[in-house]
Amino acid sequence: MKLQQLLDRIVVDVGIPGIIAEVRDEDGSTWFGTAGVADLETGKPRCREEHFRIGSATKSFTSVITLQLAAEGRLSLDDSVDTWLPGMVQGHGNDGRVITVRQLLAHTSGLYLYSMDPDMRATETGPAFLEHRYDRYRPEDLVTIAVSRPPVFAPGTQWRYDNTGYILAGMIVERITGHSFADEFQQRIAEPLGLHDTYLPVDETIRAPYARHYTTAQLSEPGCPVYDATELDPSRAWSAGGMVSSLGDLNRFFGLLFGGELLPPEQQHELLTTTSTEGAGWLPNTRYGLGVYTETLPNGVDIWGNGGAITGSWTLSVGTSDGRHHLTANLNGDWGNLLGAFAQLIEAEFGS
Repeated sequence: MKLQQLLDRIVVDVGIPGIIAEVRDEDGSTWFGTAGVADLETGKPRCREEHFRIGSATKSFTSVITLQLAAEGRLSLDDSVDTWLPGMVQGHGNDGRVITVRQLLAHTSGLYLYSMDPDMRATETGPAFLEHRYDRYRPEDLVTIAVSRPPVFAPGTQWRYDNTGYILAGMIVERITGHSFADEFQQRIAEPLGLHDTYLPVDETIRAPYARHYTTAQLSEPGCPVYDATELDPSRAWSAGGMVSSLGDLNRFFGLLFGGELLPPEQQHELLTTTSTEGAGWLPNTRYGLGVYTETLPNGVDIWGNGGAITGSWTLSVGTSDGRHHLTANLNGDWGNLLGAFAQLIEAEFGS
């Protein structure tokens, strides 16, 4: 299969430790491929059952939970942030009274991206990563960082990728349900759908089996050190990017989501109502919905899904709009032209 040849080439050309991929076809059959290694010391190969950190693919789960609450009449997407988290978003020109839940999920709130804060970025860069990898943040801490800066635009007037909105969405879920975000996810999604490999870790560990996660800690010069980032505290990403999953779980989840089986029609329509990302420095030829995005390929095909990056791990999970043909892949390194590698996978599977 040409996809296997591509996996082999990506490992060599990009210089990453390893890659795994699973395709679910329209007839329900699956294909799995792997290249490279799970462990640079032992040379152990990567395997299909591995758990890995999924970064911003977490946002799709956060969005679905929020939309389910909307379907139950427990919130409205037009509610302001202040309705549920009074006083949380204020100061330096920020005003939670004029930002809606929909804008949080659509990346149109205008809030500053807390993870771009220079002090936070410094703790993730170079040798400082080793010193700060177990730093723990409360969601409130992350929002405080964000609102210490003025908004980047007025709510609803532009689009810009923003983890802050999804931290606030997770906090709203907890406020409404009275449960932790992790527990609400388990009750609403993981257990009913049989997603046994998908969870929000409560500490720095990943359940076995897993590949080692490797990072250059945001350094890119030739010969820079590679660190083992398998263990880290994911609280700085939380409901915006802290979850762990597997190939099979992601293919199943997105297949059901785009197949219309997780949300009522009204909320499904909201999920798939998109905003252009053009001019925002994000992925080209894309539009963003509520926790999912769509990309128009050169052959005119539209693919839907999400992806994510977190220290040591990059994940892609995309497929056709009906959810019947889906590809999920994971790279256990975070350097090199990884977006280019994903683009090659997408073109090979959906572009011809």
